[in-house]
Amino acid sequence: MAQRSTVRRLMREYGRTHAAEAGVRLRNTPAPLYQLLTLCVLFSVRIKADIAVAAARELFAAGLRTPRAMAAASWQSRVDALGRAHYRRYDESTATALGAGAAFVLDRYGGDLRRLREAADGDPARLRELLREVPRIGPVGADIFCREAQGVWPELRPAFDARARHAAGELGLPKTPPDLARLVPGDDLPKLAAALVRVELSRAADGPRGGV
Repeated sequence: MAQRSTVRRLMREYGRTHAAEAGVRLRNTPAPLYQLLTLCVLFSVRIKADIAVAAARELFAAGLRTPRAMAAASWQSRVDALGRAHYRRYDESTATALGAGAAFVLDRYGGDLRRLREAADGDPARLRELLREVPRIGPVGADIFCREAQGVWPELRPAFDARARHAAGELGLPKTPPDLARLVPGDDLPKLAAALVRVELSRAADGPRGGV
């Protein structure tokens, strides 16, 4: 009972995914999946979470919601969008990475990340490997993608990264993904994972940096 009460409080206070915060209505369709990938690229440097989310919103507001639109946009337009969100120090390198990543997704998967999912053939470890082939996406970015995408790609469940598991332990919750998954319905797993990460980041001395 105590654990479920803790989970209810977590979900009430922190249970919003970063994709939702960035305005992404995540579904198993090409555009929102690519928008999630874009968000993961933005989080893959030492940047505050709210700035990364704001940068995603600026890119999407500029019409850069698909890999084709991102690849067709000028490098300067990507830099300008990042600048409007105060995405400093990494704006130029990230603008380059976004362009290269869009081209990669177009060339390898025809702009549709569901083909990446098919290539992984139900293996979450393989899916993470394929994600890491995208420019700028490393282990942290791949974990973020899987944590958020588990709502629409059930084979990724339960996805709780190290930060989420550590926060769970500190709160007296189970520390293993299967045990955590028993505390909420499957569709709520992304929200619980996000809530735990937000708690962990709020306790960090340097704030929400270096990926979420």
